[in-house]
Amino acid sequence: MLAKDYREFKTILDTRGVIFSFSGYLSEGILYSLGDALRHKMALEDTDLTTIKKVFSVFIEQAQNIIRYSAEKLRGNIGKAVELSSGMVTIGTDRGKFFIVCANIILTEDVPRLRDRLQQLQRMDKDEIKAHYKEKLREPPEERSRGATIGLIEIARRASDPIEFDFDPIDEHQQFFCMKVSI
Repeated sequence: MLAKDYREFKTILDTRGVIFSFSGYLSEGILYSLGDALRHKMALEDTDLTTIKKVFSVFIEQAQNIIRYSAEKLRGNIGKAVELSSGMVTIGTDRGKFFIVCANIILTEDVPRLRDRLQQLQRMDKDEIKAHYKEKLREPPEERSRGATIGLIEIARRASDPIEFDFDPIDEHQQFFCMKVSI
């Protein structure tokens, strides 16, 4: 039963075009190891360098958002302070484009601000996104921001289609956030 269940799981991923998937606790070290494996896989498949750079960059931005903003964290001290953030990142292909999906639990109080930012980016064309990026670079960082304001704009700049996103309420305090970027 074990092999059958996981073979079915892999078949589902394969039929959805998934070439890379990680679900669990992330750290900066894990992020860079996963990124290295992703870059090598794409290079071995003769993916053009521009696409590799875009996919890699979006993957890094999305994984860093999980590390910084996931409401599901483990903290401890094992000779040094350690913090791990839970989430998932999936990369695949669909209709000739790469997609990068990230998902993690966030606080319900953060949903309105995140939704507003993403909806604003969805409405912008490439030139508007570029101008918005330049404007935000000149402004001081927002309170409580750990880079997501610029990071989301960076993601939108590299995307070939508007960013897709959704929220699924877990309880009154937390929601499952999912974002998909196509390149």
